Amino acid sequence: MECTCAGTTVLFDEETLRFTFRRDGTSWSWRDGFVPTITGRFTGEISNTTVDSDAAEPVERTFAFTDASDITHNVRETGTGVGVYSTYRGFGGAPLAFATYAWVERASGDVIFEWIPLDETGFRITRLNWPGEMAFDELDSNNVTLITHQQGVLIPNTWPNAVSSAHGDIVFGGQFETAGGYMPWYAQIRGGSDAQSHGYIAICETPWNSGYTIEHPANGVAQSPTAQAVGTRIGMWFEPSLGRMDYRRVVRYQFLSHADHTSAAKAYRAYVNERGRLRTLAEKAARNPSVRDLIGCSWVHVGIKTVVQPESSFYDPNHPEQNNALTTFADRQRQIDMLHELGAGKLYLHLDGWAQPGYDNGHPDYLPACEEAGGWAGMKALVDDCHAHGDLFGTHDQYRDYYFSAPTFDRNNAVQLTDGTNPEHSRWAGGHQTYLCAELAPDYVRRNFGEIATHGVQLDCAYLDVFTCNEGDECANPEHRMSRRDCYERRGECFEYLLSHGILSSSEEVSDWAVPSLVFCHYAPYDFQMRSPDAPRQGVPVPLYNLVYHDCVIEPWMMDRVIGGDDYMLYALINGGAPYLIRDAAYVGMDGDMDAAKRAKAENDIARCATVAALHERVGMSELVRHDFVDGDPLVQRSTFADGTVVTCDFRAQTYDIR
Repeated sequence: MECTCAGTTVLFDEETLRFTFRRDGTSWSWRDGFVPTITGRFTGEISNTTVDSDAAEPVERTFAFTDASDITHNVRETGTGVGVYSTYRGFGGAPLAFATYAWVERASGDVIFEWIPLDETGFRITRLNWPGEMAFDELDSNNVTLITHQQGVLIPNTWPNAVSSAHGDIVFGGQFETAGGYMPWYAQIRGGSDAQSHGYIAICETPWNSGYTIEHPANGVAQSPTAQAVGTRIGMWFEPSLGRMDYRRVVRYQFLSHADHTSAAKAYRAYVNERGRLRTLAEKAARNPSVRDLIGCSWVHVGIKTVVQPESSFYDPNHPEQNNALTTFADRQRQIDMLHELGAGKLYLHLDGWAQPGYDNGHPDYLPACEEAGGWAGMKALVDDCHAHGDLFGTHDQYRDYYFSAPTFDRNNAVQLTDGTNPEHSRWAGGHQTYLCAELAPDYVRRNFGEIATHGVQLDCAYLDVFTCNEGDECANPEHRMSRRDCYERRGECFEYLLSHGILSSSEEVSDWAVPSLVFCHYAPYDFQMRSPDAPRQGVPVPLYNLVYHDCVIEPWMMDRVIGGDDYMLYALINGGAPYLIRDAAYVGMDGDMDAAKRAKAENDIARCATVAALHERVGMSELVRHDFVDGDPLVQRSTFADGTVVTCDFRAQTYDIR
């Protein structure tokens, strides 16, 4: 079957279900052998009868689309495009049915794939692998795959290190809207030696319950007796929402000419801009002028009180004296004064563990200010001292982790899974916890920040932990039922509350959904910066997130000097970000705080931070318009900002140039 519209042709093989796309003199096809699949469990109830005993076993089964007992395909043309509409009915005796619609949009020439649930009776889908993986097996280093794993990774087809989402190489399993996929897209580009490069970008338009799978064998060659060249295989997956597929899943393919990683990112920037989701810092500063005060700051991340509960995985029974620590507000005030005596410029003080329970304890009942550290009066004096120096002050807070030790803990307010249980663990310092349903989080935010204000503590900023790093939650409790999409909306509502009270919003990392209401983050690192420097790299680090959103979210960067390796200051410069002057991680070995034997500890060099902060003062609110490899060398990179500033970093010589 063949459909042509707006310069794009779609070819569809009805027997293999394979699609081919043609545009601008080039073609892309699903790889041979790929068949979309659904995985799930039989429910045991079908129209008042039961399926056969074998099918009713509570084990997962995987069906290819071609396993359907009834399949139809038709060409469908509407006022907006033309494509192939297919229906699939009957799997293993269950009347499960769904449709797909692959069509060319008349306005753009983009190809849009829609998966539409029709009847979920008898079979509960747990995973959908669809649309197909593109054939991309030519062993050419100019053929590259782009993934939005944290800041961004470019994987040449000949990259020597294996990358596999199935083997845990991608955090959160590649789930979109998490650290595994800051943005819901990936891309592949056939480079070649001339300017006739072509590519495509696959954008997930319904990203809340989805992600990507990627398999890249070492050197792009499958480890098999035939040593077959497979390049890099990447595709999309979808999962149910609250036990049902429930809503239409949509993926958009845009085909690119003269493509590179910059043009792919800019295609996505244009996409979000058309949909009203590109909110620049200049726009945010119109509402909250203090956004401009944060530009050019050096970050100081320190804490007050640490209490590690015995059931926490971080508890040290052999050295119990090391489980608790206290630094007073007055001590932190002296530290800020000393930094300014040494010539530190404008600072942003991020304060952990400032409340009575201690860091990562007792949330969301995280009041009052730590009494043994000086109480509300001591905290206010520290904040006032920061303001006297022209610095900004912000607190660490948490509205996802829900501790059983919280005075107002109520299990009914926790996230409830579809089987009626609550997720529970004791990973963090506060010990036994579940998760607070985000439908209720804004209520706690209003309660807590209102109380802080009554004690005269004037917050400039607030950090709501994990909201932009971890996946959204879902809750089956009928009193506050919540889908993952609902969860992101409630998290955004928490940020909006802060902004409405003049408090700049922050969270752990960055995520596409949060851009309209997020001012800054804890960091938005490259994936390798969160692992040991000795670990194999997944590809070439490229600033995909910043090519889309640099002028929308402020990002502070690590300044560590790695023994025998990188000076992370160069990554701060190439990204036009803010510097960390002090970054005392709450958990040693976590959050990019590398083992001292693997790296040289950052020297808290004020002069180094001054260089990065001065650049950020210039370009912090400017679009990153281009990122290039100088003379094609991925170890020599150049960033060009909208104001004309050009930064070149040589990661081989560990040098930089700013013009």
